[in-house]
Amino acid sequence: MDAIAMDASALGQFLDTDFAQVREDFEVEQITADGLILRLRVKARHLRPGGTVSGPSMFALADVAIYLAILSRIGPRALSVTTSCAMDFMRKPAAGVDLLAETRLLKLGRLLAVGDALIRSEGSDAPVARASMTYAIPPER
Repeated sequence: MDAIAMDASALGQFLDTDFAQVREDFEVEQITADGLILRLRVKARHLRPGGTVSGPSMFALADVAIYLAILSRIGPRALSVTTSCAMDFMRKPAAGVDLLAETRLLKLGRLLAVGDALIRSEGSDAPVARASMTYAIPPER
């Protein structure tokens, strides 16, 4: 995989300035050899009736996680956008527990990136969801 262009601190600062509306929800836990691990700080606003984390919240976790994994390699290119997503919801997340998305970049090209995210409840090995996403990367000028 490509060299690290942005570490966890730089990615957090990027969220602070470019995506402040979601910044308080997410924390980069670790940059890995082929992606990163992102935490969703689960709050009441992320829950659906019955107390489980909502599908849209899990989608946001996967989307932000893979997006940040890409930026960790290419630098702060805010206009990279999601072009495709497939997501499987496999089991109910544990109640009252943060979610962790472990990402893996499968392709990182000049104009296109493909990644996977495996989402687990903190403290559990069983995945609650899996996402595969493709992103368009704007050409450098």
